[in-house]
Amino acid sequence: MDRLAQKAVMAYGRATRAMTLGVRAMLVRDGHILLVRHSYVPGWYLPGGGVERGETTLDALVREVREEAGAVLDAPPVLVGLYRNRKVDPRDHVALYLCRDWSQPHPPNLPNREIVACEAFALERLPPDTTAATRARIAEFLDGRTPGQDW
Repeated sequence: MDRLAQKAVMAYGRATRAMTLGVRAMLVRDGHILLVRHSYVPGWYLPGGGVERGETTLDALVREVREEAGAVLDAPPVLVGLYRNRKVDPRDHVALYLCRDWSQPHPPNLPNREIVACEAFALERLPPDTTAATRARIAEFLDGRTPGQDW
């Protein structure tokens, strides 16, 4: 999806919903975390996306990690927190899940329309252009801090 289409989808969502909801996954294993690069925004992100009408957050999480990372959750994830994402819109919220037991049986064919890269990085050696919000969530996890309210 290109940037113009992404902006149009977000504008439509803001105009028609009282609140928008997304999910993100911290896919952690053996001291590494899986991150993705999107085609329409710069930087490395936790895999995730929007919760569609009729989906639970868990349904959306399973779908998004499969689509973006080719990953499958092999055990139930743990809800870390629910954040307000006011940088996007004051009505936008993100549910963050910790996923320690996962596999990647079908890595995505990259680059594609949405994801241009998907890689595992050592938790202590994230790429320089990892987004600030992604870094903050990983730091909270590593330090055992209580999550804040804002993404």
